[in-house]
Amino acid sequence: MSKPNSGRPAPRMPLTRERVLRAAIDVADAGGIGSLTIRSLAKALGVKPMSVYYHVANKDEILDGIVDLVSSEIQLPSPGGDWRAEMWRRADSTRRVLRCHPWAIGLLESRVTPGPAKLRHLDATIATLRAAGFSVAMTAHASALLDSYTYGFALQEVSLPFRGPGAATEVTESIMEQFAADAYPHLVEMATEHILQPGYEFGDEFEFGLNAILDALARSLPGDGDQLLS
Repeated sequence: MSKPNSGRPAPRMPLTRERVLRAAIDVADAGGIGSLTIRSLAKALGVKPMSVYYHVANKDEILDGIVDLVSSEIQLPSPGGDWRAEMWRRADSTRRVLRCHPWAIGLLESRVTPGPAKLRHLDATIATLRAAGFSVAMTAHASALLDSYTYGFALQEVSLPFRGPGAATEVTESIMEQFAADAYPHLVEMATEHILQPGYEFGDEFEFGLNAILDALARSLPGDGDQLLS
């Protein structure tokens, strides 16, 4: 025999700093970083704004916190592994995380109070490159180059009006209908012979660019041929 409903509301999950920050990420994922305010965050949590302030002092603290949580989702490179494979894994993981949290692209490098996850990631990256034989200066060059490419590609990828295999076809054909084929012959050639081919996905270009960068960095290592940078 079932017990009668007492009419009491189910107990609320206690509010914690972790829960506040996770909810902030959900709000930003759904509506962009501009949609994240104390009021919208409180609404998502089902609490009053003052309850949020009990766990975070202000919006800057929220931004620092969610950036560090996003950083913790990126795979750490291992100083004991093959540097090229580790940098590949790091870049690929960064790109995938930023596809899930596109609002974070402009925040990961802009915060002046980085959290422990971000600092661990930076330290592991430096350690991996130094263990591979890169000088301190070349380590700085390499990490800056890899991050510029990865973040730039991620930004371009999430900004495109299409995503996924074959998704570019409709948009590209619509653009091409707006001008005569002989007006921009090289653009038409690129679209016809590459972009409009079955299975084309812009994201596949990431692999080519990353390999080109890693090839160049490998040649800069002592004893590996051309010294591209000093």
